[in-house]
Amino acid sequence: MSKFPMTVQGARALEEELKHLKTVLRPQITQAIAEARELGDLKENAEYHAAREQQGMVEARIRDIEGRLQNAQIIDIANIPHSGKVIFGTTVDIANVETDETVTYQIVGDDEADIKKGKLSVSSPIARALVGKEEGDVVAVKTPSGLIEYEIVEVRHL
Repeated sequence: MSKFPMTVQGARALEEELKHLKTVLRPQITQAIAEARELGDLKENAEYHAAREQQGMVEARIRDIEGRLQNAQIIDIANIPHSGKVIFGTTVDIANVETDETVTYQIVGDDEADIKKGKLSVSSPIARALVGKEEGDVVAVKTPSGLIEYEIVEVRHL
Protein backbone atom coordinates (compact mmCIF):
# COMPACT_ATOMS: atom_id res chain seq x y z
CA MET A 1 0.00 0.00 0.00
CA SER A 2 1.34 3.46 -0.83
CA LYS A 3 2.10 6.08 1.79
CA PHE A 4 0.38 9.47 1.87
CA PRO A 5 2.16 12.65 2.98
CA MET A 6 1.06 14.25 6.24
CA THR A 7 2.50 17.08 8.31
CA VAL A 8 3.56 16.55 11.92
CA GLN A 9 0.68 18.80 13.04
CA GLY A 10 -1.83 16.79 11.01
CA ALA A 11 -0.62 13.51 12.50
CA ARG A 12 -0.76 14.99 15.99
CA ALA A 13 -4.36 16.17 15.45
CA LEU A 14 -5.42 12.70 14.28
CA GLU A 15 -3.68 11.06 17.25
CA GLU A 16 -5.48 13.41 19.65
CA GLU A 17 -8.84 12.66 18.03
CA LEU A 18 -8.13 8.92 18.21
CA LYS A 19 -7.23 9.19 21.90
CA HIS A 20 -10.46 11.13 22.59
CA LEU A 21 -12.57 8.56 20.74
CA LYS A 22 -10.99 5.63 22.57
CA THR A 23 -10.76 7.08 26.09
CA VAL A 24 -13.83 9.35 26.28
CA LEU A 25 -16.50 8.53 23.69
CA ARG A 26 -16.12 4.75 23.60
CA PRO A 27 -16.65 4.37 27.41
CA GLN A 28 -19.58 6.85 27.32
CA ILE A 29 -21.31 4.87 24.59
CA THR A 30 -20.70 1.57 26.37
CA GLN A 31 -22.30 3.07 29.49
CA ALA A 32 -25.26 4.38 27.46
CA ILE A 33 -25.82 0.94 25.92
CA ALA A 34 -25.72 -0.72 29.35
CA GLU A 35 -28.24 1.80 30.74
CA ALA A 36 -30.53 1.36 27.72
CA ARG A 37 -30.45 -2.44 28.11
CA GLU A 38 -31.70 -2.06 31.66
CA LEU A 39 -34.82 -0.33 30.33
CA GLY A 40 -36.13 -3.64 29.03
CA ASP A 41 -37.41 -4.71 25.60
CA LEU A 42 -34.65 -3.96 23.06
CA LYS A 43 -36.97 -4.11 20.01
CA GLU A 44 -38.68 -0.83 20.83
CA ASN A 45 -35.90 0.78 22.81
CA ALA A 46 -34.92 3.98 20.96
CA GLU A 47 -32.11 4.83 23.39
CA TYR A 48 -30.51 1.43 22.83
CA HIS A 49 -30.70 1.69 19.04
CA ALA A 50 -29.35 5.26 19.06
CA ALA A 51 -26.42 4.26 21.28
CA ARG A 52 -25.64 1.24 19.07
CA GLU A 53 -25.72 3.44 15.97
CA GLN A 54 -23.39 5.97 17.61
CA GLN A 55 -21.10 3.12 18.66
CA GLY A 56 -20.90 1.97 15.03
CA MET A 57 -19.98 5.45 13.84
CA VAL A 58 -17.30 5.89 16.52
CA GLU A 59 -15.78 2.47 15.79
CA ALA A 60 -15.73 3.27 12.04
CA ARG A 61 -13.99 6.59 12.72
CA ILE A 62 -11.42 4.85 14.95
CA ARG A 63 -10.64 2.35 12.18
CA ASP A 64 -10.45 5.18 9.63
CA ILE A 65 -7.98 7.21 11.73
CA GLU A 66 -5.84 4.15 12.50
CA GLY A 67 -5.69 3.37 8.78
CA ARG A 68 -4.75 6.92 7.87
CA LEU A 69 -1.99 7.03 10.47
CA GLN A 70 -0.70 3.61 9.40
CA ASN A 71 -0.47 4.76 5.77
CA ALA A 72 0.90 8.22 6.54
CA GLN A 73 4.36 9.38 5.63
CA ILE A 74 4.88 12.06 8.26
CA ILE A 75 7.05 14.86 6.93
CA ASP A 76 8.65 17.29 9.37
CA ILE A 77 9.78 20.32 7.37
CA ALA A 78 11.77 21.56 10.36
CA ASN A 79 14.36 18.93 9.36
CA ILE A 80 14.52 20.16 5.75
CA PRO A 81 16.81 23.13 5.00
CA HIS A 82 14.92 26.21 3.80
CA SER A 83 15.73 26.65 0.11
CA GLY A 84 13.11 29.26 -0.81
CA LYS A 85 11.28 26.67 -2.91
CA VAL A 86 7.68 25.65 -2.34
CA ILE A 87 7.64 22.12 -0.93
CA PHE A 88 5.21 20.01 1.06
CA GLY A 89 4.55 21.66 4.43
CA THR A 90 5.72 25.16 3.55
CA THR A 91 3.51 28.20 3.86
CA VAL A 92 3.35 30.35 0.76
CA ASP A 93 1.97 33.83 0.08
CA ILE A 94 0.72 34.21 -3.48
CA ALA A 95 -0.70 37.24 -5.27
CA ASN A 96 -3.17 37.14 -8.15
CA VAL A 97 -1.34 38.91 -10.99
CA GLU A 98 -4.53 40.58 -12.31
CA THR A 99 -6.28 41.62 -9.09
CA ASP A 100 -3.20 41.90 -6.81
CA GLU A 101 -5.21 39.98 -4.16
CA THR A 102 -2.86 38.09 -1.83
CA VAL A 103 -3.67 34.80 -0.08
CA THR A 104 -1.64 32.53 2.19
CA TYR A 105 -1.70 28.74 2.02
CA GLN A 106 0.13 25.93 3.74
CA ILE A 107 0.71 22.92 1.47
CA VAL A 108 -0.56 19.86 3.42
CA GLY A 109 -1.74 16.29 2.86
CA ASP A 110 -5.17 15.46 1.48
CA ASP A 111 -6.53 14.51 4.93
CA GLU A 112 -5.48 17.83 6.46
CA ALA A 113 -6.75 20.15 3.74
CA ASP A 114 -9.11 22.89 4.93
CA ILE A 115 -9.30 25.87 2.61
CA LYS A 116 -11.03 28.00 5.27
CA LYS A 117 -7.97 27.57 7.50
CA GLY A 118 -5.54 28.21 4.65
CA LYS A 119 -4.50 24.55 4.37
CA LEU A 120 -4.26 23.52 0.73
CA SER A 121 -4.08 19.88 -0.40
CA VAL A 122 -0.80 18.96 -2.08
CA SER A 123 -2.83 17.33 -4.86
CA SER A 124 -4.91 20.45 -5.63
CA PRO A 125 -4.29 22.26 -8.92
CA ILE A 126 -2.90 25.36 -7.17
CA ALA A 127 -0.49 23.36 -5.00
CA ARG A 128 0.69 21.25 -7.93
CA ALA A 129 1.46 24.45 -9.83
CA LEU A 130 3.34 25.94 -6.84
CA VAL A 131 5.47 22.98 -5.73
CA GLY A 132 9.06 23.32 -6.87
CA LYS A 133 8.78 27.03 -7.66
CA GLU A 134 10.56 29.88 -5.86
CA GLU A 135 9.76 33.36 -4.58
CA GLY A 136 9.21 35.72 -7.49
CA ASP A 137 8.09 32.99 -9.89
CA VAL A 138 4.76 33.36 -11.69
CA VAL A 139 2.62 30.24 -12.05
CA ALA A 140 -0.46 29.67 -14.17
CA VAL A 141 -3.30 27.67 -12.64
CA LYS A 142 -6.08 26.24 -14.78
CA THR A 143 -9.42 26.80 -13.04
CA PRO A 144 -13.04 26.30 -14.16
CA SER A 145 -13.24 30.05 -14.79
CA GLY A 146 -10.07 30.06 -16.90
CA LEU A 147 -6.33 30.47 -16.47
CA ILE A 148 -5.24 32.47 -13.42
CA GLU A 149 -1.68 33.63 -12.85
CA TYR A 150 -0.20 33.92 -9.36
CA GLU A 151 3.11 35.38 -8.28
CA ILE A 152 4.86 33.70 -5.37
CA VAL A 153 5.46 36.51 -2.89
CA GLU A 154 7.03 34.61 0.02
CA VAL A 155 7.80 31.01 1.02
CA ARG A 156 8.11 30.22 4.75
CA HIS A 157 8.96 27.17 6.85
CA LEU A 158 6.71 27.30 9.90
